[in-house]
Amino acid sequence: MKKLCQSPTDPTFVQDPYPFYDTARHTGDFIWWDDYGMACAVSHKMVHAVLRDRRMGRECPAELAPDIPAHLAPFYQVEAHSMLELEPPRHTRLRALVLRAFTSRTIAALAPEIRALCHNLIDQFPSAPFDLLTSYAQPIPVIIIARLLGVPEDRADDLVRWSNAMVAMYQARRTPQIEADAIAATTDFVAFMRSYIAQRRKTPTDDLISTLIAAEADGEKLSEDELITTCILLLNAGHEATVHTLGNGTKTLLEHQITDITEAAVEEIIRYDPPLHMFTRWVYEDVTLGHHHFKRGDQIACLLGAANRDPLAYDKPHVFDPARKGPQNSSFGGGIHFCVGAPLARLELQIALEVLFAMCPGLKLAGAPHYGDVYHFHGLERLMVSL
Repeated sequence: MKKLCQSPTDPTFVQDPYPFYDTARHTGDFIWWDDYGMACAVSHKMVHAVLRDRRMGRECPAELAPDIPAHLAPFYQVEAHSMLELEPPRHTRLRALVLRAFTSRTIAALAPEIRALCHNLIDQFPSAPFDLLTSYAQPIPVIIIARLLGVPEDRADDLVRWSNAMVAMYQARRTPQIEADAIAATTDFVAFMRSYIAQRRKTPTDDLISTLIAAEADGEKLSEDELITTCILLLNAGHEATVHTLGNGTKTLLEHQITDITEAAVEEIIRYDPPLHMFTRWVYEDVTLGHHHFKRGDQIACLLGAANRDPLAYDKPHVFDPARKGPQNSSFGGGIHFCVGAPLARLELQIALEVLFAMCPGLKLAGAPHYGDVYHFHGLERLMVSL
């Protein structure tokens, strides 16, 4: 496979990674991304295949598990119980318990609340140019997931701060200071969740935390550590990606002067400029994919953003087409790790964009949108608009 070099923190790449993906796909289904020291699936066909191949998974093979430095232990102790990082049978049990609480009926019932929240936030928009991310895109997902879980929404600022600090551990720009901030955030987040779970054990309600406490699968409940990690995962994943997608999507709609927010348009937003661009898999047994051979212990990165712009899967993939038809995009992953929050994310995007463009028909960009240095995520640092 062809070896390519591209710093994931290079400002040009951060603002527009898609030309690099085009170059990568021209070489075949895989490239070797030298900066990551890893093989990367770049075509839609191969990303789809790797995400669903059970000879690969998220959990590091035991014999390759690295020694965790003592100063990072609090962060990785939380990660050790994350269903996002586990394989069956633990993953199966955890996901089954979460899905019992995260039902389609529960999600659908949130629609009026999401709509009311959107109206309330728009009523507070200033008359001068403002950042739509902090005024709209960030509050919606974190308040809704907080309500769903049952944690106080007046702690939303803390939840966002903790989440951002923890998620930064996965970004290419990781530094010792980012690590220190993540450990501090993890410690605070765990303490908050532990005390809140204790309250809910004494006085259960109809919120998600109470449901998770009560839920059982094959006679097993979530342990205390699994409960804490699951709540942190749902809070982190429940807002981080949606913030990016809502920001990226609004930018795209404004640039293309599109205001009709159909379900197809929302799906095209998710394909066109997704919030997560890389998702890795460990190889568990020697395997041949295409013409490439991989051994147990190899890692393969699925470049979701590249798969979503593959011209073999989508006609004119760099064109934003709100009526597009085509295969399922890769933005929510695939296989057993397909995003458990996808229905909630789609609902939030549909309502938030509908309400925004209905209530703010004169909305326009008030400055050049700027993406943050957050790869392997892809989201705006700011989105200045005016009414």
